[in-house]
Amino acid sequence: MSSSAHRQTVFIVDDDPSVRDALSLLLSLRGYATAVFACAEDFLRALSPHWRGCVVTDIRMPGMSGLDLQQALVGHPARLPVIIITGHGDVAAARQAFKASAVDFLEKPFDNDHLLQAIDRALAGIELERGADALHGAGSTLSARERQVMDLVVDGLDNRLVGERLGISTRTVEVHKSRVMAKVGARNLAELIRIAHAARKG
Repeated sequence: MSSSAHRQTVFIVDDDPSVRDALSLLLSLRGYATAVFACAEDFLRALSPHWRGCVVTDIRMPGMSGLDLQQALVGHPARLPVIIITGHGDVAAARQAFKASAVDFLEKPFDNDHLLQAIDRALAGIELERGADALHGAGSTLSARERQVMDLVVDGLDNRLVGERLGISTRTVEVHKSRVMAKVGARNLAELIRIAHAARKG
């Protein structure tokens, strides 16, 4: 981590005070500057065009959600990249987050190192390149069927619907999806969605 990155701030937006305290302590001990907010509305009221850093926000909060906050930041002069954290991850939410260029979508309980890596990418201005590289590198090893399954899963279809669309069993879909995730290095479905969206943008 460079000293210039540490001059930026990680803005933590979460309605749970224990989460805010834990994240602020973790990041402070690692040398990051932090600022905490209990809701998206408070953050947006305080937001200055001169702020630099990134936002770590919960997805489910009273009032504006983390996804609402992400949308509100699109085009803002501060240009703060967003990392979504959630205890209730789902494919639709992950797709929406990555379509709006989220740096990452982390399901609680998440690995602290994974969060720190996402923050480092955000502060360095590296949003989705790593995912794109992962998929391009695996592209030659994905079968045509694996690509079909991946595309349909990323587009939001569940295993049953993917199977119906392709004329294969749900179990076969699960096998193909597992192979795809192993080949591209995705640890969960949200990460697969991030990688696929990165490749599409690339």
